[in-house]
Amino acid sequence: MNNINKKDYEKYVNKKVPKPNYIKNCIWAFLVGGLICTFGQLITNTVKNYGLDEKSVSAATAIILVTLGAFFTGIGVYDKLGKRAGAGSIVPITGFANSIVSPAMEYKREGFVFGVAAKMFSIAGPVLVYGYGSSILVGIIYLLLKK
Repeated sequence: MNNINKKDYEKYVNKKVPKPNYIKNCIWAFLVGGLICTFGQLITNTVKNYGLDEKSVSAATAIILVTLGAFFTGIGVYDKLGKRAGAGSIVPITGFANSIVSPAMEYKREGFVFGVAAKMFSIAGPVLVYGYGSSILVGIIYLLLKK
């Protein structure tokens, strides 16, 4: 067995690890995230033409974007987009749909209850729990300071 010290091994690994192109990654993230947001704005403008109020327009836009994100994850398109765009595909609301559908699809072979249902919120679940929890705490602090 070849004994190699920790520093030499670290140098070896650093030589073999591919160096990311940060400028290219940032441009892809900006373009894809911008296109997703532009598409969301197009949906908003289209839905406004049906005479809905501002809350209904926002809800409809979110529902449509989440549905499309889940659909494109289901057919494998969103994952390919995510590999290319990185954070540009994760930050918009479509990334939320992707974070729910991806684990569910990965574990679908284990059945509906123990696979899909149990793993569906493995990524998004902690975000939701801490989001709700922190909003409740802020609400309580606001209520106490308001008095």
